This record gives sequence, C-alpha cells and structure tokens, in this order.
Amino acid sequence: MNQLCPRFEKAMGLLSTRWVGLILFELLKGAKRFSEMEADLPISGRLLSDRLKLLEKEGIIQRNIYSEFPVRIEYTLSEKGKALEPVIKDIQQWAEEYITMDDLKDVE
Repeated sequence: MNQLCPRFEKAMGLLSTRWVGLILFELLKGAKRFSEMEADLPISGRLLSDRLKLLEKEGIIQRNIYSEFPVRIEYTLSEKGKALEPVIKDIQQWAEEYITMDDLKDVE
C-alpha cells in the first residue's frame, strides 16, 4: 500500500487551508500592512489574523514591527515563503488556462 509522504501531506494541507493561497499571492507583491490585506481580500479581520499567525508559526511569513508612532507592523514573505513563488505562479497560470467563467459560477 502506497502512503503519502508526510511532508507532502503537510504542505498540501497548509496550502489548501482556506485563504492561505490568496494571502501568499498578495504578499508576493511585497510587504503589506494588516489593514491593506484586509482591504484587498474578502476575508474577516479575525480570520485574516488567524491565517497570518499560522503562516508566521510555519515560518512562511515574517511579522516586522517598526518602532514608530503609531507602531507600524508589516508582513513579508520569509525565504521559505518566497520559495513558494514558482508554485503560486504555476497555479495562477494553470487557472488562467483551465478555469472558465462557467467554473466560477459554482464558487461561493
């Protein structure tokens, strides 16, 4: 019996967590503040906060705190997160080629 590689299973579980892919896609554009991501994504602040904490815990993003007034906090991709860029870009290309407008009618 073939078993999934635990590392592959972990990676797929993480990347398939709702909103994670879109958050990573946004951070590929560069550093973002929480409020910017909240405005750009159709996600509640609470859920965005939960996902950012998960990605930080996994070492995929970094939370950078700047000692200014008011305090500025930005999120960026870590080296581990930047390594996902080709994967995200390949998924984007695949979606543009194979996902039709009819396919989007079923998306909630």
